[in-house]
Amino acid sequence: MTLAAAILAAGQGTRMRSSLPKVLHPLANKPMVQHVIDAAKKIGAKDIHLVYGHGAEMLQQQLQSQPVNWVQQAEQLGTGHAVMQVLPSLADASQLLVLYGDVPLIQPETLQQLLAATPENGLALLTVQLNNPTGYGRIIRNPQGAVLGIVEQKDASAEQLAICEGNSGIMCIDAEFAKSALPQLSNSNAQQEYYLTDLVAMAVAENRPVHAVIASNAAEVSGANDRVQLAALERVYQSWQAEKLMRNGASLADPARIDIRGEVTTGQDCKIDINVIFEGKVTLGDRVEIAANCILKDCSIADDTIIKANSMIEDSQIAQACEIGPFARLRPGTQMDAKAKIGNFVETKKTRVGQGSKINHLSYVGDAELAEGVNIGAGTITCNYDGVNKFKTQIAANAFIGSNTSLVAPVSVAENATVAAGSVITKKVEAGQLAIARGKQKNLDNWQRPVKK
Repeated sequence: MTLAAAILAAGQGTRMRSSLPKVLHPLANKPMVQHVIDAAKKIGAKDIHLVYGHGAEMLQQQLQSQPVNWVQQAEQLGTGHAVMQVLPSLADASQLLVLYGDVPLIQPETLQQLLAATPENGLALLTVQLNNPTGYGRIIRNPQGAVLGIVEQKDASAEQLAICEGNSGIMCIDAEFAKSALPQLSNSNAQQEYYLTDLVAMAVAENRPVHAVIASNAAEVSGANDRVQLAALERVYQSWQAEKLMRNGASLADPARIDIRGEVTTGQDCKIDINVIFEGKVTLGDRVEIAANCILKDCSIADDTIIKANSMIEDSQIAQACEIGPFARLRPGTQMDAKAKIGNFVETKKTRVGQGSKINHLSYVGDAELAEGVNIGAGTITCNYDGVNKFKTQIAANAFIGSNTSLVAPVSVAENATVAAGSVITKKVEAGQLAIARGKQKNLDNWQRPVKK
């Protein structure tokens, strides 16, 4: 039996006070609905139906690369009505998993439990035990514990409101039952909507099996209706990620002050200080140390590398035992070989820094190739851009570039060459040469400094 997923994402989300559709608001730098799509993929959903309404153009633009079947709900007449729109696309021999685009923390493991509990010709629902279930539909059970139905809060009696088991809204339905039951839903209720939850009572009335799985963590089934709730879910998500890092052998100075907005893999004995942000895919080797206030995006850091405070690394590859920062910025295409060093207030872009080479301070090195043992003095820049095109600077092994040098690309400095401080280099420096390219110094006597008028 195949699995199909229906993700309900048609709501406007007025409480977000935003022109952005609610389900596109980000959690960990990824739209809420994308988290739900990813969960459906992980459990093997063959067909993913996205039920949309408000903000259709923005949704389709943001999710254009996703393997979803777009299903329009022109009028928002309730959850049951939303799922009805999926029926024409639903295969007969399948299970239909109903998910919500604004419930981003649902875990694949929990969904697997729900699928395993889904009976043939019936349904299974995901419930949650809450100390304060205000806003949730209540699960009605008989004395033997069997589920009889779900009553929405606005339709519940005082006795029913005292029930602490709430309905998450997530359920898995046998396709045959869904196709027969959904068209029979009624909107005779306080909201005048077609409730998906009425399927439970209908299944019981037809003697179809109804099973319930209780979620182990309420955060998994919590929705975000406003920015306050979304911020709370963000903190939950980040706490989960921090715990995962620590269990994999990383030490965090403060687990509450780290943000993971992608996928992070760590080796053993990594040390991560406060306010570090990871974006995209980041890989850390063993014994990597990251000081406070660093941002790492789509990069790999090999063993024993130290990243000092306030540094940014993006789309770069760092070999073992390198040293970076503080206040360094490694832009895309930077590659550091073993034991290389990029120091404070240095910016690199599309540059290879060879083994043991150093760019210690106050420099910009872009579109460059540095062999091993190169020393770049403070204030050096590669002039790689003529206003239209980019050109490359090549510096061979053991070259020494003096402070405040401008290397006007395309240009090369051969092995063991030296460039005097303050030079503007426009042509090749041969092996072992000393290049001096600066005006002759003049010292004028009796110079009168300007004074204020």
